[in-house]
Amino acid sequence: MSEETRALLDCTYAFPLAQEQVRNGGPYAQRAAEMASRLAKEAGTLPFLTMPYAWDLSLKLKGHAEFLRSFRHMLLLGIGGSALGARALQKAFAPGQDRPGHEGPWLWIADNLDEDVFAAMLDRLPPEETLVLVVSKSGGTLETAAQYLAVLPWLKKHLPATWQEHLFMVTDAQKGFLRDETDTHFLRSLPVPEYLGGRYSVLSAVGLVPALFLGINWAALLDGGCDLGRGLLEAASRLSGEGLAAHPAWKMATWAAFWAEKGKSQLINFCYEPQLASFGPWFCQLWAESLGKNGRGTMPLSAVGATDQHSLLQMFLQGPADKACLFLGNRTEGSGAVRLAEGQPEPWNWLSGRSLGEILGAEALATRMSLARAGMPLMSLELPEPSPWQAGRMIVLLEAVTLLTGWLLDINPLDQPAVEEGKRLARARLDAPGTADRERDALKAFDAHPRETLEF
Repeated sequence: MSEETRALLDCTYAFPLAQEQVRNGGPYAQRAAEMASRLAKEAGTLPFLTMPYAWDLSLKLKGHAEFLRSFRHMLLLGIGGSALGARALQKAFAPGQDRPGHEGPWLWIADNLDEDVFAAMLDRLPPEETLVLVVSKSGGTLETAAQYLAVLPWLKKHLPATWQEHLFMVTDAQKGFLRDETDTHFLRSLPVPEYLGGRYSVLSAVGLVPALFLGINWAALLDGGCDLGRGLLEAASRLSGEGLAAHPAWKMATWAAFWAEKGKSQLINFCYEPQLASFGPWFCQLWAESLGKNGRGTMPLSAVGATDQHSLLQMFLQGPADKACLFLGNRTEGSGAVRLAEGQPEPWNWLSGRSLGEILGAEALATRMSLARAGMPLMSLELPEPSPWQAGRMIVLLEAVTLLTGWLLDINPLDQPAVEEGKRLARARLDAPGTADRERDALKAFDAHPRETLEF
């Protein structure tokens, strides 16, 4: 693949006076060799970079292709990393579902415990045309387990003889409730690789099974991710850390870590490529759950251009100076599919002959310049085109940046201890077996705490 078809990383929009401080790793330059060595040492526990499962997964996906495409509807039960990646891929590469007159496959994502929405799905989905995809790495995610237990009677009622053929599990290969269900009922399944946390799992069966169902080029997604991960690890293998120091993932990570240490507590993910805007929420989970620890990290904010020029940009430009920005766009100005005719009336005559893509491109440049002139540290990531291959590379790049930023800030970017505490408390509230008395007592005390309530 030629360099011209790869993404561009532009680091020139940092504070003018601080630009040299972040160039070539800034204060972290001496840690490149250390981080390269750590990447090599821990590669076995970083499957989102090494992708040792890619070949086997490709073969198995091809084996399931005809089966998956025999359904008109897929109901995905999953939450967080089990759903955000699939939704991003659907919005980016199978957008017909959101447009008038769609007749292709439909992906429905139940990523919350909204009773009314869930009931409406079960009431209106045709069971005989629906495949229920249950996604949970551990197999013990409360919300997903509850949804599965709610959908099971629906399947058995409407499809008493064939309900097993309408379930597909993506879960741990060896253990957990969903693995037990899979083995007991002989259900179709694919594993989530070991060490692969939900927020890093989009380029595994977690995201690629829905992609295959929707007719998205899942192989290009996987190949793009493998290409980026392979290149990063090859760069990190060079002596003295010089290879890693030249890699975009290192430059982005040192930039992010530098500004986090300088008090920029919020990182705006500002997307001016409409096709990829749905990756904003996916990135927010990746960044927040990985780096929000020990009183450290930066809060990710997802913004979409040009929409959020009219809702958030005022705060970005003249609010507290506590923000940095990762700006996502592309090098083109759209397809030109919608172009304004010549001879437009005043006061818009100057738009005659312009396409909507040209207008959005002008607004992207203007916003980027406005943020930089306001003194906001800004890094621009530009894709030559929003293709599945490029998206696969972008996904792994951002995952690698998250990992390296965490290491530079002395944060473990692979766990989520605070989230686990919330899960334990919720189980205690529902009197789940094995919950500690101290957690139930703490919940009772919290619930009994005096509150001031006001009507409005």
